[in-house]
Amino acid sequence: MVNLSKRITGIDEIMDDFQLPASELEPVLKGLGKLNAWFGGHKNLISALQDFPVQQNCHISDWGCGGGDTLRAVANWAQQHKLNFKLTGIDAAPATVAFAKKETAGYPEIDFQKMDVMKDTFPDGQFDIVMSNLFSHHFEDEDWIVLVKKMLAAARHGVIITDLHRHRALYYALAFIFGAVIPNKMMRNDGLLSVKRSFTKPELIALLRQANINHYKIKWRWAFQWQVIIYKP
Repeated sequence: MVNLSKRITGIDEIMDDFQLPASELEPVLKGLGKLNAWFGGHKNLISALQDFPVQQNCHISDWGCGGGDTLRAVANWAQQHKLNFKLTGIDAAPATVAFAKKETAGYPEIDFQKMDVMKDTFPDGQFDIVMSNLFSHHFEDEDWIVLVKKMLAAARHGVIITDLHRHRALYYALAFIFGAVIPNKMMRNDGLLSVKRSFTKPELIALLRQANINHYKIKWRWAFQWQVIIYKP
C-alpha cells in the first residue's frame, strides 16, 4: 500500500521539463483537460471566482495554465453571464503555450504568455484575480511560499488556488484511470507523483502561516481537491 503520510519532495514530474516536444506533451494536455472537467476542477474555480467582485472587464490570470482548458471554461461561464473578461494564461513551456493558443483560437478574450512565474516579474496589481489549478504541488514548500506571495502581489483582489488532497482513494483512482481509461505512461507517472506531492489541510495552513497570509479560507471540494481563496488585505 502506498505511503502518503508525508508530502514527497525533491522529485520532478516529467512535465516539469519545459522543453518537452509537442508530440509528447499535447496528448497529456488533452487528457488533463478532460480530467479537469470530469473531476470538477473547472467548476471549483468558477465557484471560487464568485467570492470576488467579478465585474465587467475583470482581468484574470491563470498561472501554470497548461493547455488553456480552465480559461476556456471561465470564458464560457462569463459569456453565459454576459460578462466581458480579459483572461491571461501564463506558462513556462513553449509547446504548452503553443498548444493553448491553438485550443483557444475562437476566444479573443484569452491570451497566453510564455513566462516562468518564479523567475519573471509581474507588476503589483497587474491582474484583478490570479488563480492556479493543480499547479502549486509542483513546488517545494519554500518555493510554494514564494509563488503564493508573488500571486498575491500581482492581484488586486485576491488569489484562487485549487490543488489535490493527498489521499489513497485519489491515488488508486488515478492509477486505474491512467491504466484503463486514459492509458498514458507520462500521465500515470506524473498523476501518481502529483498525489504524493500534494497537500493535507494542516500542511496548507502551515504554509500560509509561513507566508504571513491570514485572510483566506480553505474548502474541500469533490473530487479530492482543496480550494484555497486568499483575499487581498
